[in-house]
Amino acid sequence: MTDAIGNGKRCVRQVGARSCLGSLSRVSFGKPHPITTLDKHCSSRPCPMNLRLSYLICATPRCGSNLLCEALQNTGLAGIPGEYFWDEARWTRKWGTANYTDYLHEVIKRSTTKNCVFGTKVMWGYFDVFVSRVRETPEYGRQNGSSHELLARLFPGLRYIWITRRDKVRQAVSFWKSLQTLVWFSKAGIDPPPPRKEPVYSFEAIDHFVQEVVMHEAAWQAYFDRHAIVPFTVIYEDLASAYEATALKILDWLGLSYPPDLVFGPRLLQKQADDVSEIWVERYRKEKRERGRLGAPHSPFPETTWSRMPD
Repeated sequence: MTDAIGNGKRCVRQVGARSCLGSLSRVSFGKPHPITTLDKHCSSRPCPMNLRLSYLICATPRCGSNLLCEALQNTGLAGIPGEYFWDEARWTRKWGTANYTDYLHEVIKRSTTKNCVFGTKVMWGYFDVFVSRVRETPEYGRQNGSSHELLARLFPGLRYIWITRRDKVRQAVSFWKSLQTLVWFSKAGIDPPPPRKEPVYSFEAIDHFVQEVVMHEAAWQAYFDRHAIVPFTVIYEDLASAYEATALKILDWLGLSYPPDLVFGPRLLQKQADDVSEIWVERYRKEKRERGRLGAPHSPFPETTWSRMPD
């Protein structure tokens, strides 16, 4: 993997055995991956704290990324990952940041645990906009380089976690329902907000989102291939049934040590799929087979910008 670049200096080095970050690194699907450690040059980075390790959770809508963020936060050791690069205007108003560099530093401050590990989440649908805004900052965009090199200047020791979902139909159904109700998550002990409206089934909408998820995931894979990145892959269905075990595997992969009796924070996020979801899934699959035989078009929606690939 290519070393990250920061302030014109090589700020990350690869080592082959054990690092100051903890135990030996492991990679999903058995692929070898060297441990990353930060050298002395990293202390000169123009960021509000000296991060020693960072990661991006690379996601698509309704893939289970909220559950993954919660699991990692509940370790108390792997940052406090959230989604801050979508509705940036909302957080700018709340935090009162003066410019985008200040905004980035505020995200880092709020998403970093005491052991100087940072994590955050991004969706492919706005990833190129986020990269473009970082590139426009004088602190991080003044040097030429790829998107990965740019983000590695901002996030020291950058690693990537990719979360995907086997059942794309259920993912699309979940997205279409939430777009209508505006209820995006459910937490134990907390009453969810009332739905904006009762959701209505639409084959065209669900089919559009199935196709879009597939295309966005293909774009993530192309980004990883282009920059020789080997992400840690999380499959939502496995995460849902092995919540703590999955988080511990990620800690191992990140090279973070932890006690054998590590106590997780409470798991609050609850499954939102219901009987209506299952009815829609089966109805969509039946109609998909029928329309496929008839050769009917599947989506009236305009082409999305999924293929816009950052450098």
